[in-house]
Amino acid sequence: MNQTEATALLQRYKAGTCSEEEKAKLESWYLQWNNDDHTFEEAELLSLQKEMWLNMPSKPSPPKTLSLWPKIAVAAAVVIAVSAGIWFYTAQQREHGIRKELLANDIAPGKNTATLTLASGEKINLSTAKTGVTINEGKLVYNDGTNISAATGTQAVIAATPKGGTYQITLSDGSKVWLNAASSVKFPSVFDKQGSRKVSLTGEAYFEVAKDKTRPFIVTTDKQEVAVLGTHFNINSYTEEPIQKTTLLEGSVKVNAFNASYLLIPGQQANLKNNRVLIENADISQTMAWKNGRFVFTGEDLESIMRKISRWYDVEVDFQDNTQKISFIGVISRNKNISSVLQLIEETGNVHFKIAGRRITVMK
Repeated sequence: MNQTEATALLQRYKAGTCSEEEKAKLESWYLQWNNDDHTFEEAELLSLQKEMWLNMPSKPSPPKTLSLWPKIAVAAAVVIAVSAGIWFYTAQQREHGIRKELLANDIAPGKNTATLTLASGEKINLSTAKTGVTINEGKLVYNDGTNISAATGTQAVIAATPKGGTYQITLSDGSKVWLNAASSVKFPSVFDKQGSRKVSLTGEAYFEVAKDKTRPFIVTTDKQEVAVLGTHFNINSYTEEPIQKTTLLEGSVKVNAFNASYLLIPGQQANLKNNRVLIENADISQTMAWKNGRFVFTGEDLESIMRKISRWYDVEVDFQDNTQKISFIGVISRNKNISSVLQLIEETGNVHFKIAGRRITVMK
C-alpha cells in the first residue's frame, strides 16, 4: 500500500466511513508497517496526536488488548509518555538530537549469534554470517547447506543464544524455532519415528511446527507443557518475567499447567502467574515484535521495558528516583544502537539515562 492510499484510508477510518473490507485492509497495512518505511506529514501527525489523546483514558484502566485505532496511532508514534503527554516524531527528527553523552558510550544492538552444545559436551559457536541452522538426517548444517558437525542417533542438542543474540533452528521434522535473546531450546538431533516430539525451552521462542498427526509436538518450560500437532505459537518463559506467556497465532495448542489443561484458539494467550492461568485475547503485534525486529511497548512500565533492553543489548540496569513504574507506549526498531532507543524515551521529559560501560542508570 502506498502513502496516498494509506492516508485516504486513515481519513475514512477517522470519519467512520470505512467498510469492513477497508478496516481489514487498514489492519493489514499496520501489520506490514514493520517492513515498510512510511512517512507522515506534520499535519497528519498532529491529527494522530489529537486522536490518540482522545483515546487515552483519564484514569488507569485494567490492561487490555489495544483497539485498532490506538495501534495505528502507535505505528506513527515513536514514544509516548502516558503520565505526562504525547510526543510524535517524524523519521527525520528521530535521527537527530541524540545527546553526546549517550553517543559517546553507545552500544550496538544484538545480532545473529548462538552456540550449539552436543551430548558429548562439545560446544560449537554458530556463524553470525549464517541465517540459521538445520538438523538434516542427523547432521547439523547451516541453512545454506554448509556442514557444521555430525550428530548421530537421537542425542540431545542444546541451541542457546546469549544476551544480545538471536538465531533460527530447523529441527529434524521440519519444525522451525526462532530463539530470542538469552534463550535456549533442547531437542534430539533426530525425533523418534513413534511417540511425541519433545523439546524444552528457557527464555523466549517462536515455533512453526510441522504437522504430524501421529506425533504430537510438546514444548516444556519450568511451569508448563504445551502440546500441539502443527501450529504457530510463541512462548515467553523468562524466569525474570512475572508472567509466563503462551500466545497462539495459528492452529491450536493445549497448555497443561498447575494440574489443569487449557485449549487455546488463534489470537488467545495463556498467562501463568502465581500458580494460576488466565486466558485472554493477545496483542499479536506486541508478542511478535521481537521476531519482526521491533520493540513494541503498549503501556508497559519502564521496569518491564528495560528488561527487554537489557536482554537485547546485553546491559545491566540500575533505577534511581522511583522511575520503574513510569509507563510508555511506542515502537522502534531493534536494529538501532541503544542511544537511539534511550534518547526517544528521554524526549518525553520524564526520565534520563546514563551509560557507563555496559551499565545503564535510569533517573529523573
